[in-house]
Amino acid sequence: MQAASGAAFKAMEGSMKILKGLGTAAMACGVFLLAAPSFAHHSFDAEFDGQNCKEFTGTLTKLDWQSPHPYFYMDIKDANGKVQNWSFQTYAPITLRRNGTERQVFIENIGKQVWVRGCIARNGKSNYAAAGTMKFPDGVLRQVGQLQN
Repeated sequence: MQAASGAAFKAMEGSMKILKGLGTAAMACGVFLLAAPSFAHHSFDAEFDGQNCKEFTGTLTKLDWQSPHPYFYMDIKDANGKVQNWSFQTYAPITLRRNGTERQVFIENIGKQVWVRGCIARNGKSNYAAAGTMKFPDGVLRQVGQLQN
């Protein structure tokens, strides 16, 4: 009888080791899955040149409201009068909403003239910048991205 209970104990002990190993593996996977989004994100300085900022005035043409960053697009005339389409990255949607800049304000101003101060991309991508501050036709200065010099 004692041999039988000893065998049962060893079998139970083996099952517990397997469960413990599976639990440890599940925890490790969870940690890696939670950390994955942080590896994908970038810093402002890695993508944009904070020393190369300028002002843009043009027509708001499109909004791409997505996470982690919405993008808006503007038609801007260059020095020769040729229209170029620019894209601008903003803060995350939740940050825009918290500072009072809702998606709807962009939508209501598509086709209208807006002003933006933004920093040019470092990666050589043409007509791409990070928006810092922005004015819609209502004249209110809104912070839509990282403040710049």
